[in-house]
Amino acid sequence: MQQLLLLRHAKSSWDDIGQSDHARPLNARGRHAAAQMRTVIRELGLVPDVVLVSSARRTRQTLDALAPWDETPIIEPMDGLYLAEAARIREVVRGVSATVRSLMLVGHNPGLHDFAVGLAGPSDGSQMFQRMSEGFPAGALAEFLVPHGWGELGEGGGRLVRFVCPRDLTEAAG
Repeated sequence: MQQLLLLRHAKSSWDDIGQSDHARPLNARGRHAAAQMRTVIRELGLVPDVVLVSSARRTRQTLDALAPWDETPIIEPMDGLYLAEAARIREVVRGVSATVRSLMLVGHNPGLHDFAVGLAGPSDGSQMFQRMSEGFPAGALAEFLVPHGWGELGEGGGRLVRFVCPRDLTEAAG
């Protein structure tokens, strides 16, 4: 059984309208949310072997906020994940070595959301799935178990274990 962690980049800045989308950084709220997610990931004992991250600045900054790791994963920035659609994300994940036990992918909506909903499949009627299907907000993390390996990954090929959003953490603290 393999583990797939899908993390959407944290909230990004739109302050510099002349800046390209690819170069947009995280804003203060995004940096705070990413730090909160670092704490959650540590508390849950989530330790990816490999991290595939979109080459966009905001995704790389989100990933940077998760460091330092207890066990440093192999990190691979990928231009092909920048604003990737669900089919492209599935293709990338299917290409991951079967020896990778835990994979984290840091990317963008709407592709990440569409991929996550498809991965859980229509048979997952859980409340957690319903919540995830309504949206995959900035900084959110979905954890899946993948029973049949990366190469066979398709619709309904994962079991949603948890879905955590930064706002959940803020509400719990407040």
